[in-house]
Amino acid sequence: MSFLSFFLGEKKKSASVAKERLQIILAHERSGRNASEPDYLQDLQRDLIAVISKYIKINPNDIKVNMERQDNLDILEVKIELPDAR
Repeated sequence: MSFLSFFLGEKKKSASVAKERLQIILAHERSGRNASEPDYLQDLQRDLIAVISKYIKINPNDIKVNMERQDNLDILEVKIELPDAR
């Protein structure tokens, strides 16, 4: 977000806002703890359910968020099962 757009109240698209939030969360977690499952995953899952529910009817159990660590890599896995379009 630029300095000018902050003061002008320019709206950002939800995808870019979500991307920024994920980057902040991941950076915070990388610099912080070494927990096996970060505590923000439940919050992230709730946020995803809320956003997707605005557009389609979805079962909250159909969204899974998981974090895996392999060597120096953190892998954020998000599985979303969408209902049939029928």
